[in-house]
Amino acid sequence: MAPDFTLPTQNGDTLSLADLKGGKTVLYFYPKDNTSGCTLEAKSLRDGKAALAARGYRIVGVSPDSERSHQNFCSKHELNFTLLADTEKSMCQAFGVWVEKSMYGRKYMGVARTTFLLDEQGCITHIFDKVKTADHYNQIINELDKK
Repeated sequence: MAPDFTLPTQNGDTLSLADLKGGKTVLYFYPKDNTSGCTLEAKSLRDGKAALAARGYRIVGVSPDSERSHQNFCSKHELNFTLLADTEKSMCQAFGVWVEKSMYGRKYMGVARTTFLLDEQGCITHIFDKVKTADHYNQIINELDKK
């Protein structure tokens, strides 16, 4: 079972694990709105939304950015799915994606880009920890087609 959560969406609503039950979910964690890799990943999922929906999946993105940042990100890139504002990093910590990272020898805490596929009961069925940002939806589709 995926860890429970309740967080605000980019529209000011709240979404919890219980809300996702009954349908399948692509739950993806990303470091920051409007950065190059995160934008490529979001646009790939946006463009693949119909193909994922045809397989019964909804898309939910999670980052530590604020609701306002998510609103801007969605508007700028015409994102057609829900983003959760995990400003306290509680959901990132619960899913084990808030980790120590290193860049240019400097260590810092951040989000490890990771995608979880959840079934109708809220159980994790797949974990993608090596995300191909520019082609992520195909990466997911290819894995689903192996079943």
